[in-house]
Amino acid sequence: MNICVFCSAADLDDRYTAPAREFAELIGKGGHTLVWGGSDVGLMKVMADGVQEHGGRLVGISVEFLAAQAREGADEMVITKDLAERKAQLLARADAVVVMVGGTGTLDEATEILELKKHGLHIKPVVLLNAAGFYDGLKQQFQRMEEERFLPIPLSELVFFAESGAEVMTYLESV
Repeated sequence: MNICVFCSAADLDDRYTAPAREFAELIGKGGHTLVWGGSDVGLMKVMADGVQEHGGRLVGISVEFLAAQAREGADEMVITKDLAERKAQLLARADAVVVMVGGTGTLDEATEILELKKHGLHIKPVVLLNAAGFYDGLKQQFQRMEEERFLPIPLSELVFFAESGAEVMTYLESV
C-alpha cells in the first residue's frame, strides 16, 4: 500500500516522534511505501528513517524551493514547481492518506484532501493520527460541523481519528 503522510518538517519532542517511529516501523515491516513531502528534516526525517530502516520504500514529492532539503537515498524523488502540484502528486500516488502533527502546511494539505473527498473527487481513506491529543480541537470542530450540517457526508466517512500508529494500520487494513 502507498501511504501518503503529511507531517511537520520541524524537530519535535518525544510526544510526537515516538508515535511517528512506531507508525514508520509498521509501514516498513508491512512492506508498504511511504509517500511524503520528501524532506530530510524534522518529523519527515523521522518517518523516512523508520520506514527505510524496516524495509519499506520511500517516494518523496518535494517542491523546487525546498529541493535543498530533499532526502538523498529515497527510492524515488519528484521535484514539483509549486505546492499545488506537490499536493496533487502526493494524492495521486497514494492509496491512503495519514495526517500527522504539523503546522499550517500540514493543515492546508489536510483540509484540501478532506475537501476533495467531501466532493467525491477521491475515495481514499483519510486518517488523522492524533498524537498527544494534538488534533482534539480539530476533532471537536469537525463534530460541530457535522452536528450543524456543514458536512454533506457523515464525519465517519470523511476522516478517521486514530490515537496510535497501530490503530492507523488496523483501520487502513480494514478498509
